[in-house]
Amino acid sequence: MYLVSVQQHFDAAHYLRDYQGKCEALHGHRFQVVAKIAASQVNDIGLAYDFTLLKRHLGGIVDRFDHACLNDMAPFDKINPSSENIASTIYHELDPRLTEDPVSLSFVEVWESPDSWVTYSPD
Repeated sequence: MYLVSVQQHFDAAHYLRDYQGKCEALHGHRFQVVAKIAASQVNDIGLAYDFTLLKRHLGGIVDRFDHACLNDMAPFDKINPSSENIASTIYHELDPRLTEDPVSLSFVEVWESPDSWVTYSPD
């Protein structure tokens, strides 16, 4: 099994509704996003999956979050833009982009600080 990972970041503001603490106020993070896919074999040139293509797929999702207030955009206008909800949203948007390839999306991680992160997998 080959595990292929890429990482990207975006800077965004958010606040957590009904949190009852400091994070209920508007604040920002440099969110780091890691996407990891699994492949059972390599292709004819020895690649399990092209990093460039995976970065492009992930970038197509996270670019719209960059320099935005997450609470002002779907789906976070209806659900809290917690790291948990950000990770599951990215996972469910990235997964269908990979259906043409013999790979599976293992998980998405969202780091909101160097020592705080969430890993999401639907399993």
